Amino acid sequence: MLEYFNFRIIWEYMPLFMEGLYHTAWISLVGIIGSLIVGMVACACRISGIKLLAAPAVVFIEVIRSTPLLAQLYFLYFGLPSLGIQVNELTTGIVALSFNSGAYVAEILRAGIKGIPAGQVEAAMGQGFNVYQRFFYVILPQALANTLPPMLGQAIVLVKDSAVLSLISVMELTRAGQMLNSERFMPSEAFLTVAVLYLLVYYVLKGLTKFYQMRMTRFRSA
Repeated sequence: MLEYFNFRIIWEYMPLFMEGLYHTAWISLVGIIGSLIVGMVACACRISGIKLLAAPAVVFIEVIRSTPLLAQLYFLYFGLPSLGIQVNELTTGIVALSFNSGAYVAEILRAGIKGIPAGQVEAAMGQGFNVYQRFFYVILPQALANTLPPMLGQAIVLVKDSAVLSLISVMELTRAGQMLNSERFMPSEAFLTVAVLYLLVYYVLKGLTKFYQMRMTRFRSA
């Protein structure tokens, strides 16, 4: 197979792939930040005990987790303009990634919160903290620390999911492969290069996850 593989074309288009990788990196970073915000708000509402807040949060989480990201992306891309809401492709893509990943982050956080000893919450109540102060100053920091490995795993999923933004013409790594293929009709060179670059990103994030786990193991054993 490699004797028919045109490495010269890959090298010629490498600046385009690097541009796509750069856009994938910052789109993913913004999406991760957005998903953390969405996840924290959804989690706080779900565990608040207030039905007016908990019910919409449950519906949001269940709907997002039970429908494909592509369907959500198309709903926002085609549905919002029909409602008179005009947003560009990039904003639509980031919102879709943030909402989709945010639903999973909310459940990860909820699982982490369940693992916090009840005595710490009672101590915060004894100090006069209200429900919001208890959540943001006592519960949330510990939940984030306890759930960082699965959070990093969800971040990896978000980076890979960013490839669907190419379907609405957002410039990112997969879109770079599509552009090479449309100009030179070389799908093997285009998408194998895309796959290798995604693989490199995956191993970088996986390495960060393992590094964190090793640090936490040493810290707890010290």
